[in-house]
Amino acid sequence: MRGNSFSYLLKQGFKNIYVNRLMSLASIGVLTACFLLIGGAVLFSLNINSLMGYVESQNRIVAFVENNLPEEQMQQIDETIRGMDNLGEIEFVSEEQAMEEQREDLGDAAVLLDGLDEDTFPPSYRMTVKDLTQLDQTVAELESIEGVYRVNAYNDVAETLTSIKNMVSVAGIAVVLILAVVSIMIIANTIKVTVFNRRKEINIMKYVGATDGFIRVPFLVEGTILGVISALISFGLLWWGYGFVVDWISSNSSPWISMAQTCLVPFVQVAPWLVGGFLLGGILIGVLGSVIFVRRYLKV
Repeated sequence: MRGNSFSYLLKQGFKNIYVNRLMSLASIGVLTACFLLIGGAVLFSLNINSLMGYVESQNRIVAFVENNLPEEQMQQIDETIRGMDNLGEIEFVSEEQAMEEQREDLGDAAVLLDGLDEDTFPPSYRMTVKDLTQLDQTVAELESIEGVYRVNAYNDVAETLTSIKNMVSVAGIAVVLILAVVSIMIIANTIKVTVFNRRKEINIMKYVGATDGFIRVPFLVEGTILGVISALISFGLLWWGYGFVVDWISSNSSPWISMAQTCLVPFVQVAPWLVGGFLLGGILIGVLGSVIFVRRYLKV
């Protein structure tokens, strides 16, 4: 195809969008709405998973160590615990610190602890677990360390959090897939109507000797432009909407809302993936839709 022919076809693609601006606006509106639904579902799923991950990280286990162990054994216990892969934050609590914490918790009733030896409260390690699905294995490893006589772990809470996180992940993927399928069906019908309204134009071009490729190119250009415009509009609206939600959460004084704010996924972190996915999806849908439905009217 010569350069002047290609330039002409590009101009025709832009011209077709203007001439058929009502159907073009309808196509852009449908594509934008579908991308907003899919992008919103992705952002919601990512933030719920982030929140569950934060709650997981706050689930602590405590390993109690026997009193008055030799310094060498205490050092060995410390090295063993700190060398475990599935443990995150590790805090050692001495007998003196444990006694002081008990006094603070009791407040005015702390006099009840007067006369007790510091050895009454054993030293311990407070730890967070990176992967709650391996909690039982981690507890078993801690209990097998010589000198550790008891490990407190909230197994029921861990199992509940793990189940919720898995459910959110599966539900998020399912919702995105369902929305994607529904979006493709809606978009396909919109493009089908657009092409149907211009069937006479296609037939005339065919009768005067235009090749199939010559007829398709303006529709491909048109589909690509509509896809890119829809992708950029939906990305901009998502960015604005996400910022609005973040500002609202920031101004809310509820402690639960404040906790959620610390777990929000920054939009800039997912922005490249969203805009890339929207652009790719918009172009593919616009081009494929045009190719598939134009082909029907090329047979004259």
